[in-house]
Amino acid sequence: MNSSNTPKFEPSWESLKRYSVPQWYQDAKFGIFIHWGVYAVPAYGNEWYPRNMYQPGSPEFDHHVATYGHQTEFGYKDFIPRFTAERFDPEAWVELFKSAGAKYVIPVAEHHDGFAMYDCSLSEWTATKMGPRRDLIGELAEAARKHDLIFGLSSHRAEHWWFFDGGTQFPSDVQDPRYQGLYGPAQPQATQPDQAFLDDWLARTRELVDRYEPQIVYFDWWIEQPVFAAYLQQFAAYYYNRGLERQRGVVINYKEGSFPEGTAVYDVERGQLAGIRPLFWQTDTSVSKNSWGYVEQQDYKSARSLIGDLVDIVSKNGTLLLNVGPRPDGTLPEPEAAILREIGSWLAVNGEAIYSTRPWSTFGEGPTEVREGKFTDTQRQAYTGEDIRFTTKENTLYAICLDWPGKEVTIRSLGSGSTIAANRIAEITLLGSGELLAWTQDERGLTIQLPNQRPCDHAYTLKLTLAGES
Repeated sequence: MNSSNTPKFEPSWESLKRYSVPQWYQDAKFGIFIHWGVYAVPAYGNEWYPRNMYQPGSPEFDHHVATYGHQTEFGYKDFIPRFTAERFDPEAWVELFKSAGAKYVIPVAEHHDGFAMYDCSLSEWTATKMGPRRDLIGELAEAARKHDLIFGLSSHRAEHWWFFDGGTQFPSDVQDPRYQGLYGPAQPQATQPDQAFLDDWLARTRELVDRYEPQIVYFDWWIEQPVFAAYLQQFAAYYYNRGLERQRGVVINYKEGSFPEGTAVYDVERGQLAGIRPLFWQTDTSVSKNSWGYVEQQDYKSARSLIGDLVDIVSKNGTLLLNVGPRPDGTLPEPEAAILREIGSWLAVNGEAIYSTRPWSTFGEGPTEVREGKFTDTQRQAYTGEDIRFTTKENTLYAICLDWPGKEVTIRSLGSGSTIAANRIAEITLLGSGELLAWTQDERGLTIQLPNQRPCDHAYTLKLTLAGES
């Protein structure tokens, strides 16, 4: 996608099937997602608080009335002055993300709540005009590029069509025409957006591309509605052509069936795949089990669990987009920063088995079942030392044990009947350990003697240097 001689894309699925995933994205393997917005102020439930506070009977509704008063007196708009970002330091964020080993970053430019975190010319309800009075997306984009982190962004504008519809069912500030720019259209979710909304959606997404030059644009699920199809084609052609003009490979992330295969990059929310997908794909998930945005009661995943999922995803031709949720003042909760640093420490030792690798003929082996599909990220058991994942690079095969196997490990996929015969193995080492490892191979598998000292705290990478063609 970086040649000036490449024909331009047309707004049709047939034309968009000429799209190819840029190499930088296939090499990156690990990125940071950021859900940060006004919903961090109430810090209750999750990032759907702005919708649920207008849903009678919900915990958020009851909490809101008890804490702030009735929705006619204190609505979602009234949280905006408390969203200050006074401690937001984009340089510090980027430094943390790079120390985590991330290669790209995707902040939410606009979530379902309709509050733009960027300098949007089509709305008064933006972070540049109220609240922080700063172009938060622009500042992060500048810092990311300064430090060679690929910059992307996400738009969840589509869901705004219906996000505040609960507030139309009882007296609330959603019905006040003065706040239509924030709360509208507030239509029932069962209805399809009208042309005015769709035109506005397209104008906003194009403006994001022109103003911030993202190399990834992530969309949430609701663009799968039939009326979006023609607009998705228009946007994708526009965005891909801008990528050609800038000689910079770009990516669209989509969910479900909103784009045909091969026209953009498929994303699985809070889930994984059971096997290798020939087309490159992405998982987006969060460090927290219960929320994408900042809340006071987070249920965090462990770094060990997330590292295991990163390895599993990469072995299946994917990349991991891992979310964090900053506080309203722009600081990142310390448990989240600690998780990122722990992942970074692991990648400092094992990164060569992750970055710029490609899948092997099989993704791996072991007893732990990884369920396929969205919202399955908390449904597997802990990985064991028998769970092994493979990646490849040039004349190297990496076998990553997802827990410490003990004194030795037998890799069944590498038995004497496999394509990796004994005469092809030049040497075997453990990343982070300098010593050569003794090994034997028979029909049961490749058995490797492991050192007494573990080189890191989590998954452990055996590096097989190979001779000859695979």
